[in-house]
Amino acid sequence: MFMHILQNIPHWVWMLLAVLIAIGISQSFTRRRTLRSATLVPIAMIMLSLFGVISVFSQPAALAAWAAGVAGALALSNVIGAWKNISWSETDQQLIVPGSWIPMMLILGLFVIKFGVNVALAMNHELLSNMAFATAVSLAYGVFSGTFLGRGVAMWKAARQAMQLSMAR
Repeated sequence: MFMHILQNIPHWVWMLLAVLIAIGISQSFTRRRTLRSATLVPIAMIMLSLFGVISVFSQPAALAAWAAGVAGALALSNVIGAWKNISWSETDQQLIVPGSWIPMMLILGLFVIKFGVNVALAMNHELLSNMAFATAVSLAYGVFSGTFLGRGVAMWKAARQAMQLSMAR
């Protein structure tokens, strides 16, 4: 059965996986980013995630679980100081984002969950109306989105703090 599933996956899914792996690898190197790109990526992730929840699960509980996942992950990343090594280059007016394998793990984790959910839904359409399934999946999507959003917020904080220090001088 597993081989049957793998053989029937559209080719674009494997291409998407390859692109996501390349993006994840690029995140492992220290990079410079504009504040604009630091803003657009988390917003895009939030919008895609929210669209995914709304388009698949039309239940209010699913949307509430997604929002709780976003809020919880955002709060947790702030409390534990995730992404704390991000800095601002006054000279270049860009963020300096240290390399990390965490984004790769997040990207692949989200891909695996999304892939698994789609396979499960293809095999069992009744899961669409299963409140527990919809809530659990939506919560997971929200946690990933909140983590990406936490990274974006950390970038904004680093830039804002550096700019405030610069203005105070």
